[in-house]
Amino acid sequence: MVEKKETKEKEKKVVPKKAAVKTVGQKGKTVTKKPAEKIVKKAVSPKKKEVKIEKVELTEPIELELSSQDIPDEGAIPLEQIIAGKTKYFEAVGRRKTSVARVRLFTQGKKDVTVNDKPYEDYFKLDAFQKEVVAPLQKINCLGKFGLSIRVSGGGLSGQAEADRHGVARALVLLNPYFKKRLKKSGYLTRDPRMRERKKPGLKRARRAPQWSKR
Repeated sequence: MVEKKETKEKEKKVVPKKAAVKTVGQKGKTVTKKPAEKIVKKAVSPKKKEVKIEKVELTEPIELELSSQDIPDEGAIPLEQIIAGKTKYFEAVGRRKTSVARVRLFTQGKKDVTVNDKPYEDYFKLDAFQKEVVAPLQKINCLGKFGLSIRVSGGGLSGQAEADRHGVARALVLLNPYFKKRLKKSGYLTRDPRMRERKKPGLKRARRAPQWSKR
């Protein structure tokens, strides 16, 4: 009998409903609010617009008009040949101290080496500087097989010669990546970061202090 009473009591238990929330207003009045119901809205996907792409075929060739500003200087490559793709070159930048050299290596045309529109023998009078410029070509036994056009600025002759060497080595690697191992072993691809330090206030140079006098 006792077990039957316990089962009846369990059946009578009812789950209580959610109580209303009481909030106090400004004047102290209580306002009851019913719990809000969740509203689910279905997202309406917009209609996909179809885009048609039409191919246009050019029947007439395009003509390029060259102004007076586009005409190259003496010794430079004609712009018409560059557009037509008749000339091929590999361009690289070399640096040393404050010198910057822009090197173009040509596989066609003349096989001479010019620095600022002058033969490199005339620009660099010393043999040591001349050997620096052509050192990467001699390392891979390609001296006289490629043409070089170099524009260098900044620094002195020593820095410019080493900047030229750095740029020529980089251009050769662009031409043939297999040259990289030999050129890197010789140190021609390494950017030398050594530079002159700036003058410090209170000193005569970067680190030279004025002479101390006892009296």
